[in-house]
Amino acid sequence: MDIRLTNRLSFKQARLSVLVAFALGILLGLAQVVVDYRSEDALIDQEVQAQINVSLSPAARIAYNIDAELAMELVSGLLEAPQVVRAEIIDNNGIALASVSRPMATSRYRTVSDALFGRRRDYSQPLYVEHAPNELLGHLVIEVDTFYQGASFLRRAGLTMLSGFVLSLVLSLVLMVLFYAMLTKPLVRLINDLLDMRTEGERSRLPCPDGHERDEIGALVEVINRQLQSIDVNLRQKLRAEERLRKYLEELESIVETRTTEVQLTNAQLRESNRELEASREAALDMARARSAFLANMSHEIRTPINGLLGMIGLTLDSQLNDEQRQQLSIAYDSGKVLVALLNDILDLSKFEAGKLQLEQIPFDLGALLEETASLLSQNAGKQDIELICEIDPQLPGLLLGDPTRVRQIVSNLLSNALKFTEQGHVALRLKLNKSEGDLRRVCIQVSDTGIGIPEQALGDIFSPFTQADAQISRRFGGTGLGLALCKSLTDAMHGELHVNSEPGCGSTFSVFLPLHSHDDSPRYQPPTPRKVLLWNRYGQMQGPVLERLLRSWNMRCTPLDYDPAAPLPSAPPGHDFWLLDSPQLAQQLEQVQPATPRLLLCSYGQQLDNQRANTLHIRQQVATPPPRNRLARAIDALFEQAQSSDSNQGAQPLGSGQRLLLVEDNAVNQMVARGMLSRLGFEVDLAEHGEAALSKLADQDYALVLMDCNMPIMDGYETSRRMRADPRWEKLPIIALTANALQEDRQRCKDAGMDDYLAKPFKREDLQAILLRWLPGGGQ
Repeated sequence: MDIRLTNRLSFKQARLSVLVAFALGILLGLAQVVVDYRSEDALIDQEVQAQINVSLSPAARIAYNIDAELAMELVSGLLEAPQVVRAEIIDNNGIALASVSRPMATSRYRTVSDALFGRRRDYSQPLYVEHAPNELLGHLVIEVDTFYQGASFLRRAGLTMLSGFVLSLVLSLVLMVLFYAMLTKPLVRLINDLLDMRTEGERSRLPCPDGHERDEIGALVEVINRQLQSIDVNLRQKLRAEERLRKYLEELESIVETRTTEVQLTNAQLRESNRELEASREAALDMARARSAFLANMSHEIRTPINGLLGMIGLTLDSQLNDEQRQQLSIAYDSGKVLVALLNDILDLSKFEAGKLQLEQIPFDLGALLEETASLLSQNAGKQDIELICEIDPQLPGLLLGDPTRVRQIVSNLLSNALKFTEQGHVALRLKLNKSEGDLRRVCIQVSDTGIGIPEQALGDIFSPFTQADAQISRRFGGTGLGLALCKSLTDAMHGELHVNSEPGCGSTFSVFLPLHSHDDSPRYQPPTPRKVLLWNRYGQMQGPVLERLLRSWNMRCTPLDYDPAAPLPSAPPGHDFWLLDSPQLAQQLEQVQPATPRLLLCSYGQQLDNQRANTLHIRQQVATPPPRNRLARAIDALFEQAQSSDSNQGAQPLGSGQRLLLVEDNAVNQMVARGMLSRLGFEVDLAEHGEAALSKLADQDYALVLMDCNMPIMDGYETSRRMRADPRWEKLPIIALTANALQEDRQRCKDAGMDDYLAKPFKREDLQAILLRWLPGGGQ
């Protein structure tokens, strides 16, 4: 086997040894050169000083006698020295008695010599005579060329370094030969013997190179021989195992042939089953598409009459009615709203199943949304004689990014359930800010009640559609079991969590954790001017502590005063700016107590007093419970204003103020409903039965806004909107869609057609008023 020279161990060992020896030789040579350099440098000064000492006495006598001829002989003699290039004797007046010089030597090595010893050296010695030692006679000056000694030093240094290099080279050759003979040659022989082994007998024993029986190479040969013997044993075992394996493979082939036949039959059956499954899947998809289309069509067909029903009932409730008529119509109106809520829940669940529910990401005031939802449901709380409270964390940002409609659905369902299943005690709606990470806020919406509770074994099933915690619950309290399932689905869609803790007979607590991004941290309302307030609170009521925390967050100096309606009232301490009362009965009892102190009454809608009775009891402001923060703040400031703003009055000013709107609607009932609502809001309304009539009226009359139905004969709302946007006259005119289609794709279709906003039927007057405020000049935008 041929191994390259540079790869041989002998070469590597010799190279390493030579490198070490060369390095040491270089270091020793450099040390010797440094010592020689210092010696040579000192020798230059010693030789010159010796010549000066010899010539000093004659030079002094010459200077004393001022003998120029002898001075010339002396300096000429000094110039005979090879290193001296200039010599002169100077008298005490600085005049040269004699001066001789010659040029310096030239050589290509002079630069190195000058760098080591300098180019020249000057020596000057003062001249004195023995009998006048204090009288300076002159100076003996000698200039020396250092190249004479420098050249000698360079020759010696070169010989030193060259001898070290030659020595290293010779050493490398010697070591290489020795290492080759002692290491490389026996190893190569050993490798060749291994390569030349062919027969099984040769493989059993490897010969050891002569002279290496007891060293490392001999030990290596012994280990190799042991391994060869082990290989022989293993090879024989392997051959026997291969023979057995061959027999097993023959048996396995016969088994595989049998199994293959069986698998082919099974595959044929599976293909047939897959074809049947694919057909079933297509049928299921067709049924799902048909169901979605059916739900969309039924939603439209049901919402249209419900819109007319609720709209006409709402308009009738605003008219003059006796108590029995108002009660009957209110029941019908509430039943219609329950039907709309049920329709929305079924439609939303169908969207989840079809994967078509899309969430918005828009800025909204979460605290105001919860307060508004609690206010809308507070009438139900009053009917059941339970206390409804709403508490908002003061640290909550003013605006968050999310889908307010879906959050409202979650809160409304949880709060409705709490009110439904609570017959006495209280229902509490709380909003807390759990933690913040950058602009991400993790909020907790908590609804707790003192109702009937939920058994532990039923907690795992209450979030399933059409499921009740107890088989008798739906019969006792009503309900479909869709509310909590919808809440769970909406919470999961918003990447949140929904938890429930409950104990039968003690109530339940539902907690919704939602991650929402902050849009604006500043509050959306103006806190009232800090004042000193006396807070009256009936024993056992939770509204008092909640109000106290809110007032203190506004920097109010709040004094709580608890009382028992069945006992004499405690004396009211003087010095407060105003009183906060929690019932009309308390206001009547305090009628004659400090009548000059302004009073604000907090009670349910049904308990609020008329203006005449409120003035008699010194009530300047009334706010329905649970009080929204902005309404309570404005009411507190309005207590001290001479002329109250329109927000402090019970009656609201008309929104429209004579503005003219165009209502495009083909259904006569819906025309009456929408026109009645708009008229109550102060608008003048023109009607158009279809799109062509709408375009004709737009050409003849200017309108502030267009309310557009989508499905109409002759020309529908989508085509009408596209033609309006194509005409520069109506390019910026707000168009609001009024339609019974409530799916997300319907909203997108309205947006693509050029409509600005969307209002689903059936709608309430408050919803219509809010959307008009948003788009009319001077409104919400």
